[in-house]
Amino acid sequence: MLEKTYDATSVEPKIAEIWDDAGAFEAGAGAEPGAESFTIVIPPPNVTGSLHIGHALNNTLQDIMVRFERMRGKNVLWQPGMDHAGIATQMVVERQLMEKQVHRRQLGREKFVEKVWEWKDQSGGVILNQLKRLGASCDWSRERFTMDEGLSKAVLEVFVSLYKQGLIYRDKRLVNWDPKLLTAISDLEVEQVEINGHLWHFRYPIEGMTFDPEDQRTYLVVATTRPETMLGDTAVAVNPDDERYKHLIGKNIILPIVGRKIPIVADEYSDPEKGSGAVKITPAHDFNDFEVGKRHRLPAINVMTAEAAIDIVENEDFLEGLEPTEAQRSLWEQLQGLDRFEARKLIVKIMEEGGLLGKVEDHVHMVPHDEKSKSTIIEPFLTDQWYVDAKTLAKPAIESVRAGRTKFVPRNWEKTYFEWMENIQPWCISRQLWWGHRIPAWYGPDGQVFVEKDEETALEAAIQHYISHEGAWKAWVEEKLENYQPGEILTRDEDVLDTWFSSALWPFSTLGWPDKTPALKTYYPTSVLVTGFDIIFFWVARMMMMGLHFMDEEPFHTVYVHALVRDKNGAKMSKSKGNVIDPLELMDEYGADALRFTLAIMAAQGRDVKLDPARVAGYRNFGTKLWNATRFAQMNGVERDPDFIPEDATLTINRWILTELTRASDAITEGITSHRFNEAAASAYRFVWSLFCDWYLELLKPVFSGDDEQAKAEARACTAYVLDQTYKLLHPMMPFMTEELWAQTAGEGGRDEILALTRWPSPDFEDEEAADDVNWLVDLVSGIRSVRAEMNVPPSATAPLVVAGAEETTRERVARHQPAIQRLARIDDVVFSDEAPKGAAQILLGEATFSLPLGELIDLKTEVARLEKEIAKTTGEIQRLEKKLGNDKFVANAPEEIVAAEREKLAEFGEAKTRLEAALARVREAG
Repeated sequence: MLEKTYDATSVEPKIAEIWDDAGAFEAGAGAEPGAESFTIVIPPPNVTGSLHIGHALNNTLQDIMVRFERMRGKNVLWQPGMDHAGIATQMVVERQLMEKQVHRRQLGREKFVEKVWEWKDQSGGVILNQLKRLGASCDWSRERFTMDEGLSKAVLEVFVSLYKQGLIYRDKRLVNWDPKLLTAISDLEVEQVEINGHLWHFRYPIEGMTFDPEDQRTYLVVATTRPETMLGDTAVAVNPDDERYKHLIGKNIILPIVGRKIPIVADEYSDPEKGSGAVKITPAHDFNDFEVGKRHRLPAINVMTAEAAIDIVENEDFLEGLEPTEAQRSLWEQLQGLDRFEARKLIVKIMEEGGLLGKVEDHVHMVPHDEKSKSTIIEPFLTDQWYVDAKTLAKPAIESVRAGRTKFVPRNWEKTYFEWMENIQPWCISRQLWWGHRIPAWYGPDGQVFVEKDEETALEAAIQHYISHEGAWKAWVEEKLENYQPGEILTRDEDVLDTWFSSALWPFSTLGWPDKTPALKTYYPTSVLVTGFDIIFFWVARMMMMGLHFMDEEPFHTVYVHALVRDKNGAKMSKSKGNVIDPLELMDEYGADALRFTLAIMAAQGRDVKLDPARVAGYRNFGTKLWNATRFAQMNGVERDPDFIPEDATLTINRWILTELTRASDAITEGITSHRFNEAAASAYRFVWSLFCDWYLELLKPVFSGDDEQAKAEARACTAYVLDQTYKLLHPMMPFMTEELWAQTAGEGGRDEILALTRWPSPDFEDEEAADDVNWLVDLVSGIRSVRAEMNVPPSATAPLVVAGAEETTRERVARHQPAIQRLARIDDVVFSDEAPKGAAQILLGEATFSLPLGELIDLKTEVARLEKEIAKTTGEIQRLEKKLGNDKFVANAPEEIVAAEREKLAEFGEAKTRLEAALARVREAG
């Protein structure tokens, strides 16, 4: 007999151990001989990470598919692993060292990397154990790490191959630069933050005219939010159609403080409607300006150090062509070495003192910040970096989606994919870190680069290069070779690769590539990728590019893009808002199954999940309902009967539930295969809670307590059979409880295997006549109960049921089910009539009208008063909300999720009012 209550805390670890002992999640476990493969690669979480609610959703949906396909007999691999998270991991370890007052440069590169590996072994990867707790059925024996030996081998192979194919190159371009971490970072690691800043309007004197702040003809006004970058201006742009400035195009201005002559160029980038219509162009410090600079062949002058301090005094690019006065040199020396924001203050002061500051406006604008620290402002910075020719690699990846070889679900994400891929920029893959895959490039004494998989091969290439060329370097190399010491001829590149570079290889590198392993042959291409929309560009697109280039085949046929998990009001979760929902806390309180089922039933395609912890509590009750139903069955002698054959069932109620089981199984299967997980979960919920627990077991009570032993035996056998199939259908969504119930209901004969490795049910029993008959009873009783609830009828009150217009089939059904109708709907008698009585609540079912005389059930006057009061209250709420939503200022300024929530409330009150008015009309008719 089951325990009275289900204790997730004790059951979940026990079940996890059973799965582990059985090797239930190993690749191919339980597969049919020769079965087709089904592969999912886990989006590798950061080694520094811990489980958040987005991970919980992502991995729950993957696990549903994996468990489902494993039960269908496919050769399943769910490949787990972690990403080395270059920047995040280095930050963690550096922070720990700083607590001991040790800087990484004191340790040196080799010792620092050793410290990172120590941290990884001791503290990293916590999230994988948290995923196991969620029930993720990955093949944990195959866990991979982007820095492990095999994946590092794949990274080297890819980098060297792409370089030799001309698809990786080194270039000086603008990048997002973190002046605190001292590295380039990807767009993903930049967060645009809205701040209250200023817009400074500067007067740039026009060459050949005597500057007069009172005479607008002598200067151009430009507006900037970053005065410190003006030191690197190399042009001012005006729109070619702007009549105010056409006569100035081709002329020069004299850049204040610097003294450089810079041209006034015509470019459509300048918007005549914004500011003065004239824009300063600083190619080395602004991404848009960089593009303008390329169009007009402008020099790009970097005026900052890597730490974002001003660097102009010894800067050759800055000084080129200038003949500064003593006054200018004095200003430069004051600015030299200042932090960018201190320099900003001084420049504004200098401009104001020289009459060159027009005005200062308050200005709200977006400023790029480091996504991890949230505090460091990112600087566009001109540096030498390594790039991938993403445009070339993107072409086959675009065609794959256009041709339908890879599909996005929902389809609307294809548009997002195309828009980015068709406008793709060179991919900056180098990072100025110590933790990561070090770039396999070595430089000769003259700067010549040699890209090979190891230093020995690079040295051989270098020797061949230099010896084959006459000149000083040949002699130098020959001399070095006489007493060669490693590092004397070649110097290795200090940079490491962007983390996304190694994760782009994930679908094939985790399977052993570049070696031709059995796993690679069996499990590539993978089947479905489950991911969030935010990394379509940074991961999905790059896996497509790399997979097609190196494997000649798409890495997956379907990309399922799940929505964002928001709080119950629809707001995005953030620590600053204090609305973060911790999945670990939810599992502590309600169990993993409750959380999983909640996420599944709310995962509608294209719709964000608005998660209220109260919903998780509600779906824990769903699990409790099944637990209690199983216990009730056991108390009534239900045991597995291996000889039970559904087709031999004779009782209508059994044939009905077997038919509904088939329909539920079909709906759940369709929901999972079409990635409509909410529909699959909703079908399971309806079958278990409503049809099986509320109706089937309730309708069986007279059978269990009756004297017909044959009927009892059939009912017990059928109940056990339906419960077994129910555990299977629910297992992908609620694996822990269903595995426990499977074990606890094994009976004397035991089970042949654990639930995780049983076959998915595919019942095909169908008895439409029995289904129609019992569903008619369910609809009738539900209708009567609904009317009683709307009319506020006391639960203990009974009344006659008047049936009008019934044909022979309905009369037979009423007669056959009368005991159940009376018991379940609180009816004391059933009367047939030619017409429905006046003043009665009516239920229309088929051709018949079923009436409840309200005067015999409630005090009509009291009920009228109650309903009128409720309607007035509801009307007041509707008017309040309509007024609020009619306020344009509220709609424009309130957070989007708050406005949406108020609209939902308005719709709910509107529906409630309609129901109340219908109920009032019924009561008044009865009076």
